[in-house]
Amino acid sequence: MTGQFGAQSTTDDVLAGVDLTGKRFLITGVSAGLGVETARSLVARGADVVGAARDLDKAERATADVRAAAGKSGGSLELAELDLASLASVRACADRLLADGRPFDVVIANAGVMTTPFGHTADGFETQFGVNHLGHFVFVNRVAPLIRDGGRFVSLSSSAHRLSDVDLDDPNFERTEYDRWGAYGRSKTANALFAVEFDRRHRDRGVRACSLMPGMIQTELGRHMRPEDREALKVRANAAAEAGGPAPVYKTVPQGAATSVWAAVVADAGQIGGRYCENCQVAEVVDDSRRRDGVRSWALDVDSARRLWAKSEEMTGERF
Repeated sequence: MTGQFGAQSTTDDVLAGVDLTGKRFLITGVSAGLGVETARSLVARGADVVGAARDLDKAERATADVRAAAGKSGGSLELAELDLASLASVRACADRLLADGRPFDVVIANAGVMTTPFGHTADGFETQFGVNHLGHFVFVNRVAPLIRDGGRFVSLSSSAHRLSDVDLDDPNFERTEYDRWGAYGRSKTANALFAVEFDRRHRDRGVRACSLMPGMIQTELGRHMRPEDREALKVRANAAAEAGGPAPVYKTVPQGAATSVWAAVVADAGQIGGRYCENCQVAEVVDDSRRRDGVRSWALDVDSARRLWAKSEEMTGERF
């Protein structure tokens, strides 16, 4: 399945002819953008999806097409309240799912924030690291017993992981000057490293985990970006293209969500386990700072992944 799809593939391309009847998925961030499209493409093939979102009213409005697709296919959509900026909300949502007891074939950590002003979550974590990584760290680990043997965990990272490795000495920017892009990069590297260690811990029962870059897509994720942020992004992308990398191309939402469903359903589990994917492919390791394709080696470092896991347990007060 490696060379069949690429950057321009859509969710419908990837899932053409696939029957997901009886399969159950858990997706965070189903109130807009990629999360909604991911859910729609799965229920359209008969899957049962639980979509988690902070604002349930917004999610209800955003998922009208998802419910319509489910009505035609026999799939289903349920919504669950989840605020990743509050560990109390994270724990409450996980507890409800555990009490329900129905298993999942795949968990997709799709929700996130990007380039937010400096701030903190309800638990005092820097916003981007707290929402993008620590909220998902606690949520996914708590619901991990519900993932069926042979299931998968998909963590959405970003090409922004190339901007920064994690900083486990100062994760909350208490001694470091806050930088929106640097903080986002740290959190996206953390998303990738989380998948590396999750894969190591669960592969004995056939559960494999990977991270991925969906692509450059215009969604609500960019709502905090200032004009100067967009200009800086354009300059970096053009410089990368001049260095020999691919030219920057914006994807549609169905193209952006394609790698998520590819990794969740179509890709060979052994091939993607512990890896980083982009454009419906496993990405190559590229440590050339001028390039904007591939994955930096620090985002797949096994020792770093273990240290991040231990630091995340220390910060959240939970052991998994």
